[in-house]
Amino acid sequence: MENVIELRNVEKTFKGFQLQNFSLDVKKGYVTGMIGPNGAGKSTTIKLIMNLIKADRGTIKVFGMDYEKNAKNIKEKIGFVCDENVFYEDSTLKAMKNIIRPAYTQWDESQFNYYVELFELPLKKKVKTFSKGMKMKASLAMALSHHPELLIMDEPTSGLDPVFRRELLEILRELMLTGDKTILFSTHITTDLDRIADYITFIHGGRHIFTKEMYQIEEQYAIVKGSLDLLDADTEKEFISIRKTESGFEALTEHKERVMNIFGEEAIIEKPTLEDIMYYTNKGEV
Repeated sequence: MENVIELRNVEKTFKGFQLQNFSLDVKKGYVTGMIGPNGAGKSTTIKLIMNLIKADRGTIKVFGMDYEKNAKNIKEKIGFVCDENVFYEDSTLKAMKNIIRPAYTQWDESQFNYYVELFELPLKKKVKTFSKGMKMKASLAMALSHHPELLIMDEPTSGLDPVFRRELLEILRELMLTGDKTILFSTHITTDLDRIADYITFIHGGRHIFTKEMYQIEEQYAIVKGSLDLLDADTEKEFISIRKTESGFEALTEHKERVMNIFGEEAIIEKPTLEDIMYYTNKGEV
């Protein structure tokens, strides 16, 4: 299966944070959702992939190319949407479009106008008058108007109302129907990924914990609930972390089948959410 993005042994150090020996593959033709708590390294990873910051060591390839020799070719193929405002506040959307359009040989004016109409965006109002949702819609319209092969989105649904979040996910789903697009979608709103992601990449503390298909997560991970007398030195080793109360325990395991065999019907086994996985992984390292 072809990789659109490949990171190998990448490291990046800031004051108080380090991306450590980080390797990642993003498969062509799929939606990969990137999750992790705030400060985990999601935005740092995306900035490295976008060549907005440089790695201290390691290699980064996009479409099999490196930025040193192929920066323009790579950027031509990427649509980028992020949580931060990337427009000049005193410019109109029409003026911003005229600035951005020459950078892309595949710019499609009719596509841009389609999204402007779909999102009900004012072309002649200054960007500083836009709400956060309107700015995100404008950024998405720009990103999709040059037919990118790879769409990279950093927290695109943060601060958006539920209606537009649902609309955005439907647009992304429609984009994927062509079969030639790839999406990397970073978010802390994990319920959005339940609707659209094929793969989940989990980042924690600057480390790549896993990249798995959604069905693999369901097969391997489980929330386990039971009475305290089920726990001992051996059974506790089966869990990433455990929350104990006077009435019993709740824990996360990545060995679902094995735990089911150990506890049988004495424990309750439930499907975890992505949020559960993040919470218990973080709790286990405190």
